[in-house]
Amino acid sequence: MRELKRQFTRQQLDELSLPVILRLRPLLAEAQTIYAFYSLPDEVNTHQLIDDLVAEGKTVMLPKVLDDETMAWYPYHGVQDLEEGAFHIMEPSEGNQALENVTEEPSLCYILVPGTAFDAQGNRLGRGKGYYDRFLRTMETVSGVRTIGVCFDFQKVDEVPVEAYDMPVDEVV
Repeated sequence: MRELKRQFTRQQLDELSLPVILRLRPLLAEAQTIYAFYSLPDEVNTHQLIDDLVAEGKTVMLPKVLDDETMAWYPYHGVQDLEEGAFHIMEPSEGNQALENVTEEPSLCYILVPGTAFDAQGNRLGRGKGYYDRFLRTMETVSGVRTIGVCFDFQKVDEVPVEAYDMPVDEVV
C-alpha cells in the first residue's frame, strides 16, 4: 500500500481527497466533538476540513504523541496551534492544554481514524505503533462515540490481517 501511494503526486492525492471529504462532511453534521488527525502528505487531506469544522463552532481535538505508547488530545483552534512533532506530524504545540479525561466528552462524538488500509468490516492496518488502537480501546465503552476510518478508495481492500489488540472502526469513508 505504501508503494501504491508513492505512485501519486501530492496534487493527485489532494484531488483524490476531495470526494472522500465530500462523503465525510454529512456524517459530521450532527457531531459536537470531532477527534481528527492533521493529515500527512500521503493521507486524505484533512487540513481544510478541520478548519471548516472549527469555523462551524465544533470542538476539534488533535492528537500529540507523548511517548512510545501514548497520545494526548488537544483542542484545535487554528494552524497557529500546531508545530512539527513526532514522525514529522503537525501536532498541537506544547503551550496548549491537553484534555484530561476524554470519557467526559459530550454525546455525538466522532473519531476520524487514519490508516494504511481498511476492509469492509472496519478492520484497519495502521502504521504499526498502535497509538489509535490503544486510544480506541479507551473509548469503546463511552456512549455516543462513532469511529470513522478515513482513506482513499484504493486503500479499501478485501481483508486486513487482524491481531487481538486491533480495534475496528464503525465505518470506512
